[in-house]
Amino acid sequence: MFRRLLAGLFVLGLLGGLTIPVVGQEKDKDKDKDTKAKEKESKDKDTKPVEAKPGDKVALKWKFEKGKTFYQKMTTDTTQSMKVMNNDIKQTQKQTFYFSWTPKTVEKDKVEIVQKIIGVAMDIEIGGSKISYDSTKDSTANNPLGDFFKALVGSEFTVTLDPNKVKVTDVQGRDDFLKKLVAANPQMKPLLEQILSKDALKEMAEPTFAVVPDKEVSTAKGSNEWKKNTSLDMGPIGKYDNEYTYTLEKSDGKTATIKVDTTLKYKAPSDVAGQGGLPFKIKSADLKSTSATGTILFDIEKGRVASSKMKLELKGKLAIEIGGQQTNVELSQTQDSSVETMDDDPIKKK
Repeated sequence: MFRRLLAGLFVLGLLGGLTIPVVGQEKDKDKDKDTKAKEKESKDKDTKPVEAKPGDKVALKWKFEKGKTFYQKMTTDTTQSMKVMNNDIKQTQKQTFYFSWTPKTVEKDKVEIVQKIIGVAMDIEIGGSKISYDSTKDSTANNPLGDFFKALVGSEFTVTLDPNKVKVTDVQGRDDFLKKLVAANPQMKPLLEQILSKDALKEMAEPTFAVVPDKEVSTAKGSNEWKKNTSLDMGPIGKYDNEYTYTLEKSDGKTATIKVDTTLKYKAPSDVAGQGGLPFKIKSADLKSTSATGTILFDIEKGRVASSKMKLELKGKLAIEIGGQQTNVELSQTQDSSVETMDDDPIKKK
């Protein structure tokens, strides 16, 4: 990633027939070259990022420039195994979302960023049935879920961030988003209105920015950690409580490597939540993450996440009521996700 220039060795020789003034000029030229090379080497040393030593403080801050767009590609692979009434059901999903982020207001205490879904690709297999959709290709699947995924593309949200507390304070765009999704699948209206509440959208956006602390952290053990807690209430689907523990592992002055450990606990929905149009009701649940770790590379110079990789394993039991009859479900789920940030529009490249 980094380059160092080495000063060359100049060999001076006297050739027969050359006069003293010419030799002197050549020496002066060589001296000038030597001086420039040393100046270049010195400048290189000054600009080279210095690796943080244990105890050094590192400032990890998001940087936003009004009107300057950056892009993200987020890929999630999910494998889910369920045992229902002695039947094994397997489901796999691969989701790829392409986002653009454009800061429209950049102030000391408030940053407004327009997030746009510019592309979606889905590959889903449930019990041997496959569904595929890719907005980046001319030919797409003609099915109800394909229409639903298609409605996601072009959706915009305005995320308001408190840069000092690194906290999302508001998300606008919910109503238009719901209209597009409901138009694609009217039967999902009761469910979407409950799970996509304004508070839920804020909680979904929070982890994007919460990967950095609201103050400088030290690289010394015991002083290099910070925590974030989120609670995502999705009505009839249930509630997800997450605790993120971030650890600054190292920094070379240009990129910081951050380890993240996640503790996820799932709570069944309350009776007040209703069913939201679902053909079943979750009566009770005991689901917990058994392994949830990841690594984030934070670009200190650009002030944003360069890339991240996360792995989550979830296991437990559910009691589901269908038509007044209770059924027990054993669930095992593995999820691998990655995020890549770039300056150029990845959709245009495709």
